[in-house]
Amino acid sequence: MAETILGIDLGTTHSLVGAVDGGFPILLADEQGARLLPSAVAWPKNAPPGAPPVVGAPALRLAATEPRRVARSIKRLIGRRPGEGDWQPPFAVALADDGSPGIAIGETCVSAVDASAAILTRLRETAAFRLGREVDKAVISVPAYFHHGQRQATIEAGRRAGLDVVRIINEPTAAALACGLDRLKSPAKIAVYDLGGGTFDISILEHQDRVFQVLSSHGDTLLGGDDLDLAIAREAWHRADGDQDQWRELPLDALQRLLATSRQVKENLATCESETLALPFLTPGTHLEVAFTRDDLDRLAEPLVQRTLVHCRQALADADLAAGELDAVVLVGGSTRLAAVRRTVGAFFGREPLDSGNPDEAVAKGTVIQAGILSGALRDMVLVDVTPLSLGIETVGGLMNVIIPRNSTIPAKAGEVFTNAADGQSAMRVRILQGEREMARDNWELGSIDVPFEPMPKGRCRVGIQFAIDANGVLTVLARDIHTGHDQTLRIESSAVDVDDSKVGEMIASSIDHALEDFHERRWTEAALKAKELLPAVAAALDVLDGKIDAQERREIESAAKRTETAIKGSDHQALKEAVDTLDAATEGIAALLVETALEESLERRTRD
Repeated sequence: MAETILGIDLGTTHSLVGAVDGGFPILLADEQGARLLPSAVAWPKNAPPGAPPVVGAPALRLAATEPRRVARSIKRLIGRRPGEGDWQPPFAVALADDGSPGIAIGETCVSAVDASAAILTRLRETAAFRLGREVDKAVISVPAYFHHGQRQATIEAGRRAGLDVVRIINEPTAAALACGLDRLKSPAKIAVYDLGGGTFDISILEHQDRVFQVLSSHGDTLLGGDDLDLAIAREAWHRADGDQDQWRELPLDALQRLLATSRQVKENLATCESETLALPFLTPGTHLEVAFTRDDLDRLAEPLVQRTLVHCRQALADADLAAGELDAVVLVGGSTRLAAVRRTVGAFFGREPLDSGNPDEAVAKGTVIQAGILSGALRDMVLVDVTPLSLGIETVGGLMNVIIPRNSTIPAKAGEVFTNAADGQSAMRVRILQGEREMARDNWELGSIDVPFEPMPKGRCRVGIQFAIDANGVLTVLARDIHTGHDQTLRIESSAVDVDDSKVGEMIASSIDHALEDFHERRWTEAALKAKELLPAVAAALDVLDGKIDAQERREIESAAKRTETAIKGSDHQALKEAVDTLDAATEGIAALLVETALEESLERRTRD
């Protein structure tokens, strides 16, 4: 009998758990029969010391009386660093003991990892209740564009909930498994459009012979239904008060009530033509009563949906496909229930999108299927995922040297050997980078390793760098001094990217916008490096060979060197490259002569000895 591995969708708005039972992937309901667990955590003021936090619907109910002790949309905070992300959470933020942003509860601070662990613990309890036994292994889904720190934080939350997280799976990939896309003709190319409560992902997959391969992924982990709630709240406040931004200064309890009511209005307008947002006594002297129509909802949603199309275009470009070449487009995530989403996405891809059945549950079902595949409870399906951004290191001249290109199938492993750039150099700093730009400064630094070695002449020290991405998308970097065999390892965890993750898409777009100037700068830098290496070598060679080369050849070499010195002071990369090439060609003769001279001197020494 195969072991049981739970499949968990740790969502921004709701979370679910399931398992393969009796050969079928099923989602598990709690004691009240609910499969959807609200991703809310509360710490009641009068709770006994050491009591666990309240999770789910009871936590939401506490928001009415203790709003400052309730946290929602925690997923948008997990794994981030201070200042990362332009988002106003519906709870007070403070720094946890580990320096990460957390939830301020009275005089203490609860980390986003611990809050997420509370949700996972509740899901584990639900599974034990329904299965009649404890299960301590799980697969957890994450947005495709979660960076390494967010993935690692999710794994750590699972560990604190008593779970061995055997795999992290990207949400769009899980959705493809859930929607039975293996039954499409083979081969088939599929787009999975996943717009949830707090995140957006678009993945292009290819299905062939029951194998799913992710061709490309794109997305934004700060884009989802929460943003539409915010837009509705702003609109309501603007109509009632006239100041669209003053609502940000509302007391936290009023802000939570306004956002919760805005979310209810959004959900009701999915089935009704009109709905009234009514909040008497939102603040002393402030009463809100604002009517919204379906057209209002579509108007407010349109800018958010248009933002998703930027990522759709990039995902298609990365997969080298046109929208018309797709065989299916699948909508996943609760926010895809909106008519504006279905209409705009259908128009963009030129086809009616497929309904995933229950969009709130598709990712969870796919995660359960992946868990069943790993446990052996389900067979005959293979999943191949990709890494969404290139990974590399900084090399001499500030260049980005890619080790693992973006959209490489994972797990992945690759490496290169690098040498010291200067005589007597005794250490090498390996800066690990993530991004798509040609120059290191324009990419994101994930971490660094200092590799010491014995001082040697330039080019004699050899350091091997190996990148390995595991099935969870977590990166491990190995740096080895090949001369001594000494290894140093860096596992990229919470320090993954010190930038706003919502800017990931802008990184890709920026690489396209600056492609030509980046190309020119890289060519200039490479040519300048070669020139700076060649010029002193040529000068030294002319001194050594003084009297051994004819005057005409010397004049040609000196002229080419002068031309190179002039070009390196300018900014024309093509002129510099041509000057270096000319100098390189002019010195071919003296290079051969240097070798002959060295051999003669060596032979003379041996004869004397």
